[in-house]
Amino acid sequence: MSAIGSEPAARENERLWRSLEQRAGTAELDAYLQAEFPSLARSLPVDVDRRTLLQLMGASLSLAGLAACSPAREIVPYVRQPEIVIPGKPLYYATALSSQGYGIGAVVESHEGRPTKIEGNPDHPSSRGATDALMQASVLELFDPERSRTPLKDGDPASYGDFLRDMAALGTRLATRQGEGCAILIGATTSPTLKAQIERLCSRYPSLRIYGHDALATPGAEQAGQSLFGRACIPVYHFDKADVVLSLDSDFLAQGPGRLAYAADFVSRRRVRAPGDPMSRFFAVATTPSITAAAADHHHAVRPSRVEALSQALATAMGVAPTSNTPDVERPPWFGDATAELRSAGARALVVAGEQQSNYVHSVALAINARLGALGSTVHLIDAPHAMPVTGDLAAMCRDIEAGSVSELFVLGANPMATAPADIDVVKALKRLTLLVHCGLYRDATAMLSHWHIPAAHDLEAWSDARAHDGTASIMQPLIAPLFGGRTFHEIVAALEGDFNSNPLSLVRATWATSLDDEAWRKTLRDGVVAATAAAPIAVSTSGALPPPGGKSLANGLEVRIVADPYLGDGRHANCAMLQELPHPLTKVVWSNVVMIAPANASKLGLRNGQTIRLESNTQSIEGPAWIMPGQPTDTVTLTLGRGQFPLGGVAAMAGGYDAFRFRTAGEPWSAQGITMTVGQRVAPLVTTQEHQTMEGRAIVRFASLDHFKQAPDFVRDGVPPPPTESVYPDWAYPEEAWAMSIDLSACIGCMACVAACQTENNIPTVGPDQCALGHEMHWLRVDRYYHGPPEAPETLFQPVPCMQCEKAPCEVVCPVNATVHTHDGLNAQVYNRCIGTRYCSQNCPYKVRRFNFLEFQNFDKETAGPRQAAYNPNVTVRSRGVMEKCTYCVQRISAKRIEAQKDNRPIKDGEVVTACQQACPTSAITFGDKNRVQSQVSRERAAPHSYALLEELNTRPRTTYLGRIRNTGSRDATVSGRQGEADG
Repeated sequence: MSAIGSEPAARENERLWRSLEQRAGTAELDAYLQAEFPSLARSLPVDVDRRTLLQLMGASLSLAGLAACSPAREIVPYVRQPEIVIPGKPLYYATALSSQGYGIGAVVESHEGRPTKIEGNPDHPSSRGATDALMQASVLELFDPERSRTPLKDGDPASYGDFLRDMAALGTRLATRQGEGCAILIGATTSPTLKAQIERLCSRYPSLRIYGHDALATPGAEQAGQSLFGRACIPVYHFDKADVVLSLDSDFLAQGPGRLAYAADFVSRRRVRAPGDPMSRFFAVATTPSITAAAADHHHAVRPSRVEALSQALATAMGVAPTSNTPDVERPPWFGDATAELRSAGARALVVAGEQQSNYVHSVALAINARLGALGSTVHLIDAPHAMPVTGDLAAMCRDIEAGSVSELFVLGANPMATAPADIDVVKALKRLTLLVHCGLYRDATAMLSHWHIPAAHDLEAWSDARAHDGTASIMQPLIAPLFGGRTFHEIVAALEGDFNSNPLSLVRATWATSLDDEAWRKTLRDGVVAATAAAPIAVSTSGALPPPGGKSLANGLEVRIVADPYLGDGRHANCAMLQELPHPLTKVVWSNVVMIAPANASKLGLRNGQTIRLESNTQSIEGPAWIMPGQPTDTVTLTLGRGQFPLGGVAAMAGGYDAFRFRTAGEPWSAQGITMTVGQRVAPLVTTQEHQTMEGRAIVRFASLDHFKQAPDFVRDGVPPPPTESVYPDWAYPEEAWAMSIDLSACIGCMACVAACQTENNIPTVGPDQCALGHEMHWLRVDRYYHGPPEAPETLFQPVPCMQCEKAPCEVVCPVNATVHTHDGLNAQVYNRCIGTRYCSQNCPYKVRRFNFLEFQNFDKETAGPRQAAYNPNVTVRSRGVMEKCTYCVQRISAKRIEAQKDNRPIKDGEVVTACQQACPTSAITFGDKNRVQSQVSRERAAPHSYALLEELNTRPRTTYLGRIRNTGSRDATVSGRQGEADG
């Protein structure tokens, strides 16, 4: 554990990183010059200094490539340009991306017909203009060269025409037996068009069976609606209306189709700029650490088997359950305060049940919300948007196959071979089929077993539609023709209907023909949403009684909590290198999953991070590296899905990890009991990035309680000496703009959307697990995670760290070739083709925000690079090896807006320039603008009493500043404040 605290100034200076010292002699350099550059060596004066020498070498090497500028053969000009395409000027299209079947609105940037960047659609209720890492990775997945490229029949390449001929023969057989023996297994979807197609198909073939399978399905909310109100409804939350929120193991900031909207609404009630500003209060119960629990004012770790009992105690305290048979379960120390504040808030209170929790926990949450009058205020109920005519689940399908009632199966958008619970023998069932047709993006485990595999079209290649978390419909329009001949699910189902010339656009258009005329259709495509399609709130009767608890054992044995990977999900995104290399929000581990264990258990067992743990249950076993997780419930380990299922090669196979599906069962998919644990002696090569760029011994993260902020609004100055006023560095004048950024630590939830957006915007390469292990990851922006308090129940703090864009920049004065320069508007610009890789600037940067491109991570050979090159942003240089890279406040975006303003003969408007990290952030934690304008938003943020600069005692005068984190912990914790966290090693 390394302390990040304040120390006397003398000791702080001892810990400062310094630039590389100049070498004492030049004998080695002289020998190198004589061998490699004899002509240059002969021309140099005897007393040349090292700086001049490196400048000359850099210039000579730069000029060496100019002889290759003329074309090698005759080329043909671009003479028939499409009317709407202007080379170098992007077009933007509104569409939607699928997230567990739900649609999240996106605006896609397209350059000359190829999509390059995803942004959120401000008009869409699920995105609100924001994105997350999964959405940012969509373009990279589109151009993934490992996607399935051709139809396969019994494993051999075939044509789609051959498939249609087989479907024609099948259709004849199905007509004679009314669809008997045929079934469709469909993944999660909310598509109205696909639903209509399935319903037509069932009408045509009455005996056809439809099964559904989603490894990440969470049916608890619908079951609760059925139990309490007799209707399978789901809740839609309004955190912006809630004064008090209580979470029963919900990770609403990171999971579910409404996560981006919920994050925006939740944080809107947490922004504090003056002592009199109100702030909501958030209590959280969690079975494993999450970014939602990290955002809580009060957090309580509880074992998975205790959640129902704790919910029952809450139901009793809130008067929605009888007082008899109240379970004896440990209650959080703040339990009484939470119940009192919920009653006081009334209709402005909100209880949220965990996505993976049972029918009972969801019923308790609904009943309390109804009792408080919150239904119709902070929460309303709608019919489930994903409702499909499904007759059974995966287990029912396997039973029917074993019984012989299903012999032909179409699998659309699912991979049951990899994601089935351990107690369902999918392999045995699928091998009994006479026909198995699989349609998916990859040749995955299910495709390998299929008689026919059809490549699926990516969301950015397909016409379709989808509904948002509140029921709002969106049209998904393609940005590019299918790269590998992929087909939509609409086409596969149409082929089953006997339509072999189906057009997905025509199918989708027909679905909306009665509600959208041609003009309304065009407007819908422009806006990205179908107007007035949000699901209407339903009126419910609260006469239903709570269902009985599930009766989970409260035994004291080891428990397992299973969660989805925050980026890979159930493994469907495992072939995306960017997501594999994106640090986990809490552990900061990359390219692997870990077994999270509580500090108390680790101490008892003598465990250290990376040491292998073997878990066994009946015939199943898992072996994975341990990770000592602050805030983890005692006697509980957490396993992560999404890895260890891909033996066929590719990016997914490069990653380490175990397959947590081995411990899942159909009845208990998210937890397990009766587990034995054995500690091994081997230490796995685990890679975590938290300590790769560290700033030791300083006041890094500064935080306080709301009551302390009211007493001392400038708490960030407590114990921190004022920065010096004098400097030996040059002064700069900024007659036009002076760009600056402010980051609100109270609003940052650590979701990593900013890092993913920065990577896709700036063509930042992934480097692989081996280079990450050496600390060579290339992210220009990082989100540091710190802990404060006891390991059993710490406060978790996040801090995004881009380049500080110092006005007194230590990096600039040490560069021997003037590759890092100060611009007229205050940026520390990096001239890539001038950099010769000395890395002096990195060593002299106290913030450790510069990255050195050690290897040739980019492939510049068009013959071998494959389609990945098409994902590059043409407005940003694609760097070769041997140069220093860094954040530049998205200077390409600044330049674009400056050109537009100059055309109109006006200044750049406040808020007109939006950086990639700022645009992606779901909570608007990042503000960017011109600090020369007193009334600009960034100037107002910087003027807040709790605004501070990172390491300001070094007098670097950063343009990036922070607002100290504030929590609403209550009056009893009025003295809680701090200037540091404790970095987990």
